[in-house]
Amino acid sequence: MVLAAGMYGVETANLALVNLRISQIALNLADDAARVGVTPLSTEQLREVDMNDVLQAARYQGSSIGLTNRGRVIISSLENIQQSYDAAPVQRIHWQRCIGQKGSVLADSAYNSSYGTATPVVTAGTDSTPANAGTLQPLGMGDPGSTVSAPPGSGVVFVEINYNYKPLISNYLIGTTSRIHYVASFIVRDNRDFSHIYPSPASVPSTCDKYNA
Repeated sequence: MVLAAGMYGVETANLALVNLRISQIALNLADDAARVGVTPLSTEQLREVDMNDVLQAARYQGSSIGLTNRGRVIISSLENIQQSYDAAPVQRIHWQRCIGQKGSVLADSAYNSSYGTATPVVTAGTDSTPANAGTLQPLGMGDPGSTVSAPPGSGVVFVEINYNYKPLISNYLIGTTSRIHYVASFIVRDNRDFSHIYPSPASVPSTCDKYNA
């Protein structure tokens, strides 16, 4: 009886710590992505290399729990902007960037974005053309009752993390649900250029067709 109680205590404590860690990673990532970029002129340019840097930070933060081996991290740029090809301001998921191996097979589909996908997946947001405008999202992102919308003329960085929790002892002690799910969002801080993500300096975009750890 004492042994069983001890094992349950260890398992629930570990589960709580993992939940806290994932929650903090989501918050840090959204905060970082909302402020990163360079300002060569009057507006801030967000570059692919900047997104790779903030995703790398999340990878390091989650290395002790195998975040990118056992999970999926999705960054979405939810924008309420009138682009050059728009007749009026619209809210859309302009682009998304991802890391993590989960979600590559049908059985793991719950680890992909729960709130919308920017299309075309590979090229959305990579230039200033309507072909790569992303996906309209007039109702915002998030669960019912707690959806997030972008302010007029600006954007929100919306982060979703799905993680497959591996028990220290047994699933029997914590139930059968193994997917841990957290979201976080921050309004873009600076006067960002929302026309597209800039490719320079050259780097490989972390587009959501890839499932890399």
